[in-house]
Amino acid sequence: MDPSRQTFLGRGRGKRPPGESADRPGSQGGGRGRGLWPSHGGGDMFGRTDTRGGGPGTGRGRGEKGGAWGQDATDRRKSGGRGKKKKRFEQGKQGESDVQLDYDAAVQKMAAAQKQMQESAQRHLEQYEDSSSEEEELDKEKILSSAVQSYNQALGSEEDADLSHVKQHLVQTCHSGAAVCLICIATIKRNEPVWNCRLCVCMLHLQCIQRWVRDGVTQTSLLSDEHFPNRDIPWQCPKCRHDYSQAESPTRYFCFCGKVEDPEFDPWLVPHSCGQTCSRALQPECGHNCLLLCHPGPCPPCPQMVKSACYCRKKPPEPRRCAAREWSCSQVCGRRLPCGLHTCGQACHAGDCPPCRKESSQPCQCGQQSAVRPCAEPTWQCDKVCGKALSCGFHTCEKVCHSATCGPCPRTGERTCPCGKTVYSDLSCTEDAPTCMDTCGKELACGSHMCMDKCHFGPCGQCWERATKTCRCGQRKKSLPCNKEYLCETRCTNMRTCQRHQCRRKCCDGQCPACDQNCGRTLNCRNHKCPTKCHPGQCYPCNETVNISCPCGATVITLPCGRKKGARPPKCMQPCRRPPDCHHPQRVPHPCHANDCPPCRQRCCLPLTGCSHICPHPCHTAVKVLQKPQGKRAGPWEPEPQPVLTVVKFDCPPCQVPLPVQCVGGHEISPLPCSQARPFPCGRPCGRRLTCTNHTCQKICHLVTIAGNDPSLAGPECEACEEGCGRPRPEGCTHTCLRSCHPGDCPPCTQMVRQPCHCKIIQLFIECSKWTGADNKTRRVLLSCQSPCPKLLSCGHQCSQVCHAGNCPGPGSCNRKTNIRCPCRRKKKDVRCSALQKGEVTLECDEICQQVKEEKQKAAEQEKEKHKEAEKQKQQEELEEFQRKMNKRRRQRKQREEVDEKIPWFKDKKVLAILISTVTALVFAIMYQVAFD
Repeated sequence: MDPSRQTFLGRGRGKRPPGESADRPGSQGGGRGRGLWPSHGGGDMFGRTDTRGGGPGTGRGRGEKGGAWGQDATDRRKSGGRGKKKKRFEQGKQGESDVQLDYDAAVQKMAAAQKQMQESAQRHLEQYEDSSSEEEELDKEKILSSAVQSYNQALGSEEDADLSHVKQHLVQTCHSGAAVCLICIATIKRNEPVWNCRLCVCMLHLQCIQRWVRDGVTQTSLLSDEHFPNRDIPWQCPKCRHDYSQAESPTRYFCFCGKVEDPEFDPWLVPHSCGQTCSRALQPECGHNCLLLCHPGPCPPCPQMVKSACYCRKKPPEPRRCAAREWSCSQVCGRRLPCGLHTCGQACHAGDCPPCRKESSQPCQCGQQSAVRPCAEPTWQCDKVCGKALSCGFHTCEKVCHSATCGPCPRTGERTCPCGKTVYSDLSCTEDAPTCMDTCGKELACGSHMCMDKCHFGPCGQCWERATKTCRCGQRKKSLPCNKEYLCETRCTNMRTCQRHQCRRKCCDGQCPACDQNCGRTLNCRNHKCPTKCHPGQCYPCNETVNISCPCGATVITLPCGRKKGARPPKCMQPCRRPPDCHHPQRVPHPCHANDCPPCRQRCCLPLTGCSHICPHPCHTAVKVLQKPQGKRAGPWEPEPQPVLTVVKFDCPPCQVPLPVQCVGGHEISPLPCSQARPFPCGRPCGRRLTCTNHTCQKICHLVTIAGNDPSLAGPECEACEEGCGRPRPEGCTHTCLRSCHPGDCPPCTQMVRQPCHCKIIQLFIECSKWTGADNKTRRVLLSCQSPCPKLLSCGHQCSQVCHAGNCPGPGSCNRKTNIRCPCRRKKKDVRCSALQKGEVTLECDEICQQVKEEKQKAAEQEKEKHKEAEKQKQQEELEEFQRKMNKRRRQRKQREEVDEKIPWFKDKKVLAILISTVTALVFAIMYQVAFD
């Protein structure tokens, strides 16, 4: 049925008015049915017509088509006139127009809403594309090179196999969509907080691992406290199952090295890193730290260079990488083995030497037998009993082959009967201890009853007394022989550790075994079911993986199960296999791609014309060039010809291989391009010796006719010497030779040289040849002015020698006179300076000096006494003056007190001031009260 015509399927019996079509709008539905088309008129539950046509009609008219025409038929029967029929027909037409207008308005609103939704979806799509493009904008090569730059500098090379694992983690972290959380099976974005396992370096969302820890602890804590008491419940890494304590639960977001909390995303750094040096201690511990920038995954081996000897220490230490400091020199170890007879024959190795594999004759512990045995097992026992006589003289040692002493006889000393109640101390070691005929009384194996047999040898029998026993689960009791165990038939209803299945073990003691059924729950990947045994809490992530390959199928990446949908194919890094366009047998290796291959950058290597070299320039036999088509257009109606990309073969350029070519003067051999190789003037001076033998030809490099066998002599083409003598002067001479350029040695220099004498007072003039040819002793003589030395000795006298080199003699050689005085400086005496400096002459005080000293002391004491008397007199005067002032003050204070006692209170100024202020305050208070009342 056409939806546009589908309306009410009524049960009414009304008929369509004559002359009206069944397809007319508004004439659909009839009778007691309901109109179901909202765009046309229909009757309501009382048979009335909705002229607006807004909703489904429920008319009860008797016409075949419900709605307005059903009601109109009823009215027509009642009225019986055609005027009313025309009026109602016009009302129906007006209702139809209103319905059409409402329908058009609804369609317009629907179109506007649909357009708005499309714009919103397009805007969100653009934002998503922008975010995805930002995810791809990272320069992975630069980030990777900056992260490993410090490691490569310490290593001294650009590539190292130990960095492959670290580089793989770095690439996965930088590559969009490569890092996947194993818990939520979602891509880890570069700005989302993450957590890393310290064992398997697995990267997970911080919120996911927190929820993982919380759910696991909650499920475990729901178990019964009887079997799982309160304790620090550990949690496991979802990937490697490494146990962590509750104190290690991740609560904060750190970078990979743990230095910075909440690191900000930087497009020039590895995501989730701080950009600082890792500095974590390398494993195994060697004392060095990681040199990479903050990075995911394990740290690479230590690249530092250290000196280390081999395992056997036979070769001297060699510089090696710290991570490979232990090495073998491949020589025979030669260390003495533990057997003491042989040496280690293995190559230089680590650790202790292996046990000796050779055999030798080894005695047993008792020394009765010898056997050829491995040297690694020198201690062994034979199967013979010792048999040595014990100290009692009646028995022999019954121990099997042993090395220690046999010890005393085990039957000597105090012995008891089998039950231990009777002690015998006088029994000989040859007699057995008899039974005591008493009840045994030993505790039986049941632990509840005693043996009721008589004292006997050997073990006691089983307990046959009846006892009420409780079953293992503690729910049933039964009377049984004591040596039998009672197990009831009750099955355990406790839940196992999985919290999904009951134990169902007969007579369970509460220690329910682990559930042995398979889990079978659907994993997060929605593709597989949990294959482990039934367990509590969440299932571990799916261990299955799926492979996604590039378009060519050469590169495949592995993703966790459930991530294949929506994952992007990997970038193919395999070399392109397309055949080359140029003359080379193969292209430069480059990654696989979908478009045209890049231009060939290999060397041309084609043989050049005119020489035997090959072309070293980049390949130019198949170069793509944009060429404009030749010819002119017939008119402006023809389109402008567009450049066409064509492959052009260019000729090889002239040969530029350097060839050694000697200049015309034979001075040098310079490399010239092969296409320009011919003799040339080098631009240097000729340099051949002239006839004066002192100078060389200064003409620019020229062709010379060699006369004789010496090529260094000047030829007829060279210039003649016109300079003065330039020979080097003797050492120390700064004058030039006055003769013109000449062969042979120059005459001695006669010019005068000015030099200061030793005492630095007179300037001496000496011939240059004498000065330069003199030795040190002669120079000292030449520099002496023969005048007295003006320097002063340490004693203060002038030096008595003639002008000399070096320091003056000591004060002990001074012969001048000087005077000395006694300690009191009264007596005076003249002596020689040398004797005074040596301490040979002294001058002591006499009696007169002593008398003078005593008189001075007496005068000083008298002066001191006078000073003390003057101080006492001054203090006495100051005391009297102080007392006089104090007495005067007392008299004045007493007079004031007497005057104060005589003044009445009403004349006291202080009392009057207090009274006046009090009265004034009362007056103001009264006025304030009156004013407000």
